[in-house]
Amino acid sequence: MKLSIQREQLLQPLQAITGVINSKNTLQILLNVRVIASEDEILLTATDIDNELSCSFPHIALETGEITLPAKKMQDILQALPEGSTVNIEIEGTRALIKCGRSKFTLQCLPTDEFPVLDDIEFTTNVTLPKKDLRKILEDVKQTMAVSDVRYFLNGLLLNIDGNNVTAIATDGHKLGASSIELTEGDYEPVEVIIPRKGVFELIKLLNNEASPVNLQISKNYLKVESLGLSFTTKLIEGRFPDYRTVIPRPGEKVIFAGRVELIKALERSCILLSEKSTGIKINVSQFQLRLSTHNKEQEETEEIVEINYQGEEFSVSFNISYLIDILKVFDTEMIRINMADPNASALIRTIEDDDKLRFVIMPMRI
Repeated sequence: MKLSIQREQLLQPLQAITGVINSKNTLQILLNVRVIASEDEILLTATDIDNELSCSFPHIALETGEITLPAKKMQDILQALPEGSTVNIEIEGTRALIKCGRSKFTLQCLPTDEFPVLDDIEFTTNVTLPKKDLRKILEDVKQTMAVSDVRYFLNGLLLNIDGNNVTAIATDGHKLGASSIELTEGDYEPVEVIIPRKGVFELIKLLNNEASPVNLQISKNYLKVESLGLSFTTKLIEGRFPDYRTVIPRPGEKVIFAGRVELIKALERSCILLSEKSTGIKINVSQFQLRLSTHNKEQEETEEIVEINYQGEEFSVSFNISYLIDILKVFDTEMIRINMADPNASALIRTIEDDDKLRFVIMPMRI
């Protein structure tokens, strides 16, 4: 294999795919990137076995071939070379010779027959939707995923496709988020899959806010996403995700309308005296105002008053303040609606338009 290529033409796709590599892996082949140079295209692939990310781009090779190169070393070399420079790469046996101007590097490489590839997957569902829409619903609920829960199926995100609706749902048992989009085309059979946490964040990095389409392919064990030369495949989590429809409460009689930004700022000020182990905030709800109060183990206290629209009996409830802030920041509306049946029940947070496209549930806590 022999290439003469502009630095940026190789560096940018390499940076796009190397995030999938687990730097703690002890197998050298999994720290390498596979390079396949055909007559008019270069294909780069990185994997951690459960996740595979490929990027192809047009380029005429001086000599075709394939090899795997150490990903981080290759990326570091390209980043250190001058912008706009031409990089020459030549493979001689198990060594790669890299030249650029007066710089010269020799790297050890491995043959591609040792590189694990996710292929021969039979996909049964194929969905096309705008990149920005898929990114939005993943971004909306990413913070409600569990991190290292023993209930492994919570360490990911449920993607539900039904008819022309696509919904992303995530929960850690304390909070739940559900974000939906309605497709302008297509009427799909119901399907639900659990995307692992790492796969969710890789997808968010790959997707941008363009309206250009992205193609989702789903099999029993894998999800594949393709768009404009990029292809990402992730192994799905097996297990039964909680029925989120039963978790989301019906709108209760206690309805609070509040200014979102004002409430966020009051909550952030209320955090100042709290420690990592002390995360609760007490909220007293009365007509036309919320009284937010916190205290720490040094008996230091904060109090904030926020004007609201509420007409009902006075009550008090406590929440994890970090959860509340994170949820409110997802919305982009001026006002939000908080529904509760009683002080011991979960709160349902959504827009004042009573729109079910974006919903969050947060459990109360004792402090």
